[in-house]
Amino acid sequence: SRGDLNHMEQDVESPAIIKKPKLPKQALEDLPKPLSEKERAKRVQRYVQKNGKCNVRHGNVRETYRYLTDLFTTLVDLKWGLNLFIFVLVYTVTWLFFGFMWWLIAYLRGDLEHLSDNQWTPCVNNLNGFVAAFLFSIETETTIGYGYRVITDKCPEGILLLLIQSVLGSIVNAFMVGCMFVKISQPKKRAETLVFSTNAVISMRDGRLCLMFRVGDLRNSHIVEASIRAKLIKSKQTKEGEFIPLNQTDINVGYNTGDDRLFLVSPLIICHEINQSSPFWEVTQAHLTRDELEVVVILEGMVEATGMTCQARSSYVSREIKWGYRFTPVLTLEDGFYEVDYNSFHDIYETNTPACSAKDLADMNNRTRLPLTWSLASRLSQQGLPESQREGPETKTSLAQWTK
Repeated sequence: SRGDLNHMEQDVESPAIIKKPKLPKQALEDLPKPLSEKERAKRVQRYVQKNGKCNVRHGNVRETYRYLTDLFTTLVDLKWGLNLFIFVLVYTVTWLFFGFMWWLIAYLRGDLEHLSDNQWTPCVNNLNGFVAAFLFSIETETTIGYGYRVITDKCPEGILLLLIQSVLGSIVNAFMVGCMFVKISQPKKRAETLVFSTNAVISMRDGRLCLMFRVGDLRNSHIVEASIRAKLIKSKQTKEGEFIPLNQTDINVGYNTGDDRLFLVSPLIICHEINQSSPFWEVTQAHLTRDELEVVVILEGMVEATGMTCQARSSYVSREIKWGYRFTPVLTLEDGFYEVDYNSFHDIYETNTPACSAKDLADMNNRTRLPLTWSLASRLSQQGLPESQREGPETKTSLAQWTK
């Protein structure tokens, strides 16, 4: 009928409607979304900030009692404002508590009722109220000793309280002063004078593709036993389908040769050779611009002035790793000394570098080094010739020349 024909024409002319399968929310979030270069740069989430702070927060920690078992480290890790508040609060509470105890002894013995009686021997002379007891507590714990308020020998409970306050006061002083001393002498401020280059570079060095970055020390006092390490932070999926977020892979910066031990007097360029054991072995310039990875570098050593261990950290995301660049030299020879120009510390310049991976570059170098007989045999085998025809006169001649 005419109605069926019209219906068939509409089905033919109308575009096919494909229903998208319903996916779970997590799968929808994992689908690749086209992003511009600026948007991708904004959405890069760093594992370690450029200043060395780790961008990780610990949530849902139920075993909070572990912080109290290591109370000293907990106090040292607090911020300066809260640390000073606890410092003042501990001393104030201690003075108030023992001041109340001295006032309580005087009240129970009746010293406050015989203030004008010269025949009465009080526990503490000239203690006429809580304020006086509070001042006597401060004088006792801080060993000031003004000599106006003095404990007498007719008060055994006062002598016992004096011993307790002296011992507990010494413990409080050792704990709080030690905490403040460690807080002041922490090597974190020393790490701020250890600088890393803004960018890392990939270029050729001695015929091999290398990943390089620069480190320097701004102080004249050196870092003793300085060592450098590097980690590649990149999520991966195993062959069994397990997803490992932020997987850490070691980057060799001279562990086998001892080059990771630094004599950091002047700025040094740390070099990682991209070989078969390197995680960058198959990374090309195009892959580097698309991959989301992060290289974390860690510089450790002892502060020469204090002997404490110092650690400085920084990181380079994929957009901060420049392919085909080198660092500008910063060291010059002057009249009797070497001068370092830190204005050029972060400067780089472009150089000729192949855009292929280190693996492809090694394959090309191996092909150019193959003998003529190997290249002819490979060509003949690719053409599918029988074994009897593969060794022709040309091949035998070339083989004789190669053996000579």
